[in-house]
Amino acid sequence: MLPLDKEQEARLGLELATKRQEHADLDAAITTLTKSGLADATLLQRLKKRKLALKDRIVQLERILLPDIIA
Repeated sequence: MLPLDKEQEARLGLELATKRQEHADLDAAITTLTKSGLADATLLQRLKKRKLALKDRIVQLERILLPDIIA
Protein backbone atom coordinates (compact mmCIF):
# COMPACT_ATOMS: atom_id res chain seq x y z
CA MET A 1 0.00 0.00 0.00
CA LEU A 2 1.25 3.46 -0.86
CA PRO A 3 1.92 5.87 1.97
CA LEU A 4 -0.79 8.45 2.61
CA ASP A 5 -0.19 12.13 2.15
CA LYS A 6 -1.26 14.50 4.94
CA GLU A 7 -4.53 15.43 3.24
CA GLN A 8 -5.57 11.80 2.75
CA GLU A 9 -4.58 10.95 6.31
CA ALA A 10 -6.62 13.88 7.66
CA ARG A 11 -9.64 12.96 5.55
CA LEU A 12 -9.53 9.33 6.65
CA GLY A 13 -8.96 10.36 10.26
CA LEU A 14 -12.05 12.56 10.15
CA GLU A 15 -14.08 9.75 8.60
CA LEU A 16 -12.85 7.39 11.32
CA ALA A 17 -13.90 9.79 14.08
CA THR A 18 -17.30 10.28 12.44
CA LYS A 19 -17.89 6.55 12.06
CA ARG A 20 -16.87 5.90 15.68
CA GLN A 21 -19.34 8.53 16.88
CA GLU A 22 -22.12 7.17 14.69
CA HIS A 23 -21.38 3.65 15.98
CA ALA A 24 -21.60 4.85 19.60
CA ASP A 25 -24.84 6.72 18.86
CA LEU A 26 -26.38 3.64 17.28
CA ASP A 27 -25.30 1.52 20.23
CA ALA A 28 -27.01 3.93 22.62
CA ALA A 29 -30.16 4.01 20.46
CA ILE A 30 -30.32 0.22 20.27
CA THR A 31 -29.88 -0.08 24.03
CA THR A 32 -32.56 2.53 24.72
CA LEU A 33 -35.04 1.00 22.28
CA THR A 34 -34.43 -2.50 23.62
CA LYS A 35 -34.98 -1.40 27.23
CA SER A 36 -38.10 0.61 26.39
CA GLY A 37 -39.71 -2.22 24.45
CA LEU A 38 -41.02 0.30 21.90
CA ALA A 39 -39.05 -0.86 18.89
CA ASP A 40 -40.15 -3.67 16.66
CA ALA A 41 -37.78 -6.48 15.73
CA THR A 42 -37.34 -5.24 12.16
CA LEU A 43 -36.18 -1.80 13.28
CA LEU A 44 -33.73 -3.29 15.78
CA GLN A 45 -32.41 -5.66 13.13
CA ARG A 46 -31.82 -2.77 10.71
CA LEU A 47 -30.06 -0.70 13.36
CA LYS A 48 -27.84 -3.63 14.36
CA LYS A 49 -26.99 -4.32 10.71
CA ARG A 50 -26.00 -0.65 10.22
CA LYS A 51 -23.93 -0.79 13.41
CA LEU A 52 -22.09 -3.87 12.14
CA ALA A 53 -21.40 -2.19 8.78
CA LEU A 54 -19.99 0.82 10.64
CA LYS A 55 -17.75 -1.44 12.71
CA ASP A 56 -16.43 -3.08 9.54
CA ARG A 57 -15.60 0.36 8.08
CA ILE A 58 -13.96 1.44 11.36
CA VAL A 59 -11.71 -1.61 11.29
CA GLN A 60 -10.86 -0.95 7.64
CA LEU A 61 -9.94 2.68 8.37
CA GLU A 62 -7.88 1.70 11.40
CA ARG A 63 -5.90 -0.76 9.27
CA ILE A 64 -5.18 1.97 6.74
CA LEU A 65 -4.23 4.61 9.30
CA LEU A 66 -2.48 2.34 11.80
CA PRO A 67 -0.78 -0.39 9.78
CA ASP A 68 0.79 -3.32 11.60
CA ILE A 69 4.47 -2.80 12.27
CA ILE A 70 6.46 -5.99 11.93
CA ALA A 71 9.14 -5.91 14.57
